[in-house]
Order: sequence, then C-alpha cells, then structure tokens
Amino acid sequence: MPHTATTSADPAASVPRASSTRLIHHPYVPPAEFEAPQPAVHKASTVFFPNVAAMRERQWMDKSAYTYGLHGTPTTFTLEERIATLEGGLQCLLAPSGLAALALVNLGLLKTGDEVLLPDNAYGPGKDLAAGELRQFGITHQVYDPMKPADLADRVTPRTRLVWLEAAGSVTLEFPDLLAQARLCRELGVLSALDNTWGAGLAFNPFNLDGRGLAVDISVQALTKYPSGGGDVLMGSVVTRDAALHRKLKLCHMRLGLGVGGNDAEAVLRALPTLPLRYAAADRSARRLAEWAARQAPFAQVLHPALPASPGHAHWQAVCGAADAAGQGAAASLFSVVIDEKFSREQVDAFCDALRLFRIGYSWGGPFSLVMPYELQTMRHDWPAHLARGTLVRFAIGLEDTADLQGDLQHAMQQTLA
Repeated sequence: MPHTATTSADPAASVPRASSTRLIHHPYVPPAEFEAPQPAVHKASTVFFPNVAAMRERQWMDKSAYTYGLHGTPTTFTLEERIATLEGGLQCLLAPSGLAALALVNLGLLKTGDEVLLPDNAYGPGKDLAAGELRQFGITHQVYDPMKPADLADRVTPRTRLVWLEAAGSVTLEFPDLLAQARLCRELGVLSALDNTWGAGLAFNPFNLDGRGLAVDISVQALTKYPSGGGDVLMGSVVTRDAALHRKLKLCHMRLGLGVGGNDAEAVLRALPTLPLRYAAADRSARRLAEWAARQAPFAQVLHPALPASPGHAHWQAVCGAADAAGQGAAASLFSVVIDEKFSREQVDAFCDALRLFRIGYSWGGPFSLVMPYELQTMRHDWPAHLARGTLVRFAIGLEDTADLQGDLQHAMQQTLA
C-alpha cells in the first residue's frame, strides 16, 4: 500500500526529521489513474517490496512481478511485448545492442565441443565473435554459401547445434532461399536463428515464412536500426515462440547481467507506431534510386532484392512478395552498387566524399541517408561468382526527398567517376 501522510496520532509524527529524511521518505503518491499516448518511463535498479513475504513470493521470469531493475520494469516489459508481437513471436528479450543480442543467443545455446554455422554474408562482427570468443570457448564454426542450401546441408555435422540465417545478406544484400534453409534446419533438428534486422518484422513473418507455419526458432533484431528510427539508440532483441527455449535464453540473459536503459526503451516505444510508415517511405525511395543506379555506366552491378537482376530476387519474391497482399513485397532501405573495377579506390573514396546529402557512417534506419565503401575481399572467403568485380559501396536511404538524393548521387558521380 502507498505511504500516507503522518498525523498527530502517529507516534512517529512527534520525532523531528531532517530535511533530507523528509524529502527521501515523502509520503505523497500521485494518483494511479493516468493514461497518455506514450507509456511511462520507469527507471530502477532497486525495486521496493511492501514486506518480506512479498519479496519471497515475487517471480520475475513470467513478468508477473518486479524484483530488480535488470529483471524488468513496466517500460521494458511493454517494449518486449510489442517487439514480440511485431515479429510474430511470443517472448522477447532486450539487449544493449544488436551484437549483444547475437552474443546472447550464441552464449545461451552453445557449449564447448559444439559447432555453429554462419552464412558467408553474415554481419561481420557476428562472424568475428565466432572466430574470437566462441573459438576460445572451444566452440567451432563453419561458414556456408548462403545462396546454396546444399552447401549448408553438407556442412551440418553431429556437433552442429545452431545455424545462423540472414536475409538479406549484410552489405551485399543477396536474398537466400530462406524457405529451403529453414526447412532444412527443421528436418535436421538443428536450431535456426535469423538476423531479421533488415526485415524488421515487416517484410515477412519469421515464424510463418510460407503462410503454413514454416518458422525459424529465433529471430534477432538490432532495434538500433528501424525500430528506434533516430540513429540515437543502441538496442537489440531476441524473439522466440518456444517457452523452453526462451527460458534457457532468459536465464543466460540474467546471468550475463544484460539490461537496457529506461530512456532508451522509451525512445523505441515512441518510434514504434511510425515504424511501418518510415520503413515503407524509405523502401519506396531506395527502389527508385536503385532502379536509377542500374542505368548508370560507372555501376557494374546494383544489389537490391526487389530488382529482378539482383542475386536471390526470386527467393525475395517467394518470401516477401507472398507476405504482401499486393504482391509488391517489402525491401527495406538498403542497396549496394559495385563500382566498375576500372575506377581506383581513391576515385571511389572521392565519390563518397563528394556526396553532400549522404553522410559517411555505419548503421541505417534513421532519417539521414548514409554511404559506406567496403573492401569486400576482406569480408568474404572468396569473391562470389554472382558479384561483379569492383568496389562495393552501400547506401542506406533515409527520409529525404528522393529527387534530392538522386541529384546528389548524380553530381558526385559526374565529379569523380566520369
């Protein structure tokens, strides 16, 4: 029960109290009946219990009560539930970043002697984690060709415990045969975890990929990107539908001491209602720019899943097109170009520097458009046969006017790649 103000009948009222004590233990509690468009921000390390019995009875694992800040507050519980709904899952865990979410899945499910498989076009830091810390823990890994399900099947061994999937692929944006990959993992009895940051829970349902229940076991997002939408929050999520799997990950989450700040959770909650609008606007702009880029001579190849010539387009259509009643499919805000190999790295760098509306920076999903050149030969085991030779540059399209962005690209290209 809330504290009430002392009265003259209260023996404690006759005891003089210092200002600090009176301020810290002030009896006023605001009325509970307050409702507004945005959820309240609850920040806590310590959580108060009304008595010892309540302290002993409270359980945090099922979100029925509060015990400590790391175990959840009304703000983080609300965000978890909304992210789970967005992705078609039943449970969600929040992590301090997308990479922390990837690490949680690996550390929560793998042990010494196990093996994990990753696509060759996976998010780079995730591959580095496997080659670094996981290897130090005695966990081996293999890299498979994301465009050949048979290669994935050939690499599964009795020690394989987890397969990472990524759609679309990081930087090069190939869209794998996600249906075949998920089906293969299910048939072989191996857990599958999807990096769904590109899809954001909007392009397709990771827990119902084919409309008939074909699912991955785990969906991970960097909420840093589209859900936060402002380029000012670092956060990740891990979504599941299996209670036992969620419990295993949640206990690891607790033991690792992973938590997110209340203000960061509030920022994502505030942005979620506009997520579909922002995603769709950036998607439309990216398609128009990718189609324009495909007609420009300096670009030997344009990589965008919705373009018919882009690697994996048919797989994108099978998953994302089928998930859209209009058949258009969603395709996020990213596209990459391979600048013809006749242009030097210095010329490519000058092209990026000449852009004025595109800022040079990592990440994506915010209002600013971004550009980043990549050294593909340092990121892949071999140069994929489906990629043209040259220098890879990725564009992340923000919310600026599309014509203005096209003009910026045109001007920079004329200045440096003519």
